Amino acid sequence: MKKFKKSRRLIAEASRYLPGGVNSNFRLGMVPTPLVFERGEGPYLYDVDGNRLIDYYLGMGPMILGHDPEPVLSAVREQLKSGILFAGQTAVEQEAARMVCDMVPCAERVRFNCTGSEVVQAALRLARAATERLIAIKFEGHYHGWFDNVLWSVGPSSDQYGPVDAPIPIPASAGQDLLAGRHTEVLPWNNLELLRARLQRGDIAAVIMEPVMCNTSAIFPAEGYLEGVREVCTDTGTMLIFDEVITGFRVAPGGAQQYFGVTPDLATFGKAIANGFPVSCLAGRGDLMDMLVADVMHGGTYNAQPASMAAVIATLTELGKKETFDVLNARGNRLMEGIARTLRDDGVQARVAGFPQIFHVGFGVDAPVVDYRSSLQADREQYIKFTEALHYKGVRALERGAWFLSTAHTDDVIDTTIEAVADVAKEI
Repeated sequence: MKKFKKSRRLIAEASRYLPGGVNSNFRLGMVPTPLVFERGEGPYLYDVDGNRLIDYYLGMGPMILGHDPEPVLSAVREQLKSGILFAGQTAVEQEAARMVCDMVPCAERVRFNCTGSEVVQAALRLARAATERLIAIKFEGHYHGWFDNVLWSVGPSSDQYGPVDAPIPIPASAGQDLLAGRHTEVLPWNNLELLRARLQRGDIAAVIMEPVMCNTSAIFPAEGYLEGVREVCTDTGTMLIFDEVITGFRVAPGGAQQYFGVTPDLATFGKAIANGFPVSCLAGRGDLMDMLVADVMHGGTYNAQPASMAAVIATLTELGKKETFDVLNARGNRLMEGIARTLRDDGVQARVAGFPQIFHVGFGVDAPVVDYRSSLQADREQYIKFTEALHYKGVRALERGAWFLSTAHTDDVIDTTIEAVADVAKEI
């Protein structure tokens, strides 16, 4: 039986210096406790208590090649021989940008940043500049970073969100500048008619969305929805922004826009782009991106840091290989099917849905899940108990239901995971 006593003690001690003992609120409240790790190898994490855990957090998504992929580590080590940061340009960032442009349908130009939150702000600024409009539409349950203007209706309760045809924007944090959201409107996702009616008023600068709802469950767009959004945005002169921080380079080499065949005007990427190194990017139409040259401000001391750019090149080289996605698809499908079958055999009502590389498990779901509101039928409390029990069986899975897969998760690792799920399913 795995034990986590030392992690609990170290988190308590760290709280003297770090609020809650952590550096991101998303690490608070993890079960059985926020863990303290010593190292990662392949699909495994090793914590301070000596536990080895099969990892499906994968750094919240970035570690698509596993925790110690030699091509990435070698590229970074080699680049570091030349220096760390120059406040100037390098050939390595140019090559990284070329690779993104070659892989991503919308990418005629690229700008690199460090976090997804930053590039979302850059995308919105570009959209406002290009349209000379101010209002942006986001959707219930979609997460686009923690800044005040977009942190609205990310996880509202059913007694807060109002009628479906006129949702009430709900701020998600104390201390949030409410005036920062005065140009942000919220709609339910997957409802084309409501969006079309709103855009036809002609005053919307941008529609920003996850092309697949991966932060809330794993909800696919309805048939024709993305195509319809693309059409109405074009007709009304509205910029369409895909937030592909999760889906980018993970669900396909060119992201969800390649997978679904719908090209936005702008898109944001992060996580899997550099396998754990702090890189994000904004990509999009050349005429829009070139506004950054003179009219639109975008900066960042650490943008395109050379070692991180080397990680981008090495990661995208691996993700550009057909065999990489063949492996991810085969193993991810086997894991999804194994979890679904095991839970079903043990009488656990569950929905297992998404992509082989990123899917979601929700307990107690017995009706279609098409948007944020319908996702609330899941029994989150019971699922958290399930993930806590999995930790004691040697499997680390996210409490919010997302499972991320890497190329390091071998068939044997997947078999062990399914066995652990079976053991816990019997217990619950």
